[in-house]
Amino acid sequence: MLRQRKNHTAAKAALAVCLMLITAGVSANSVTERGERFERVVEENGQRYTLIGSGVFRYMIWTAYAGAYYQLEGQTQPQPTSDIPRRLELAYFHAIEAADFAEATEKTLRDSLTLYEFNQIEEPLARLNQRYRDVVPGDRYLLSWDGEQLRLALNGEVLLEEENAEFASAMFSIWLGERPLGEGFRDALLGKN
Repeated sequence: MLRQRKNHTAAKAALAVCLMLITAGVSANSVTERGERFERVVEENGQRYTLIGSGVFRYMIWTAYAGAYYQLEGQTQPQPTSDIPRRLELAYFHAIEAADFAEATEKTLRDSLTLYEFNQIEEPLARLNQRYRDVVPGDRYLLSWDGEQLRLALNGEVLLEEENAEFASAMFSIWLGERPLGEGFRDALLGKN
């Protein structure tokens, strides 16, 4: 009887270890931020990107969106305003109108760039602001730079492509620059939390 209890206890322990390993294997491939899942490695246009960090952006009393920042595989030091290929994915928790995106993007860039820098990106910014679309909870915007082209996509549909490295760096700086929308969110995306 004692031997059966020991075997039963050992079997339960082995089962618990197996379940832990299976769960760890699933979570090792992705991270979850407030129910939104982000893969640790993604492929886009023939390039592999690895996750640098993820987090949740809060605005006043609202949890606005979850995000994940990636860089080209092998580029492990955060370089969000460099020329290396990178991507930022944002998953929204609330409905936001396209006009609000355009207004916030322009205001943030005007506030964070010098007048000269802003003038250099004004034309591509105007094109981007015309391409924004309304979002509802669960929608995802993706901003990516492949080393040659900046892309803005909504739920996988490409809305804009621009060949402008300065504009790409300016756009990434909104969340990841020296004067981001939220320092805590920036730090989480850069893997500093």
